[in-house]
Amino acid sequence: MSIKNINPAELYDGAPSGMSHAKIDTGLGLVFVSGQVDWSPDYEIKNTGIEAQTEGASRNLLKVLEAANSSAENILQLRVYVRGEVAEHIEKLVPIIVRHLGISRPALTGIGVASLATPDTLIEIEAVAKVY
Repeated sequence: MSIKNINPAELYDGAPSGMSHAKIDTGLGLVFVSGQVDWSPDYEIKNTGIEAQTEGASRNLLKVLEAANSSAENILQLRVYVRGEVAEHIEKLVPIIVRHLGISRPALTGIGVASLATPDTLIEIEAVAKVY
């Protein structure tokens, strides 16, 4: 068994905060993806609305999965953290997430939280997936 860090160059650098975008356990064949947000490589939020942030976080999630030799179809578990009440946003978020996941249908948990990494961050998406 070995552990491998995954940090796509086009995403922000997690090293200053001591994190990797993902870790692969090659023995288990699993990739554990850190919560993805709609940040630029300069740690700036790209969009202000929750729908646009969901698009950005979903795209970042797919970039990490691709770098880890996985894909949306291989997601086993997805956790979606939303600032505030999940129920207030569910109708807007589900179509965006479904479009990015395709037919995957992973185990999914939506969690309402009081805060995320920055005051402007409205959504964070983390996953566990199989690698090819």
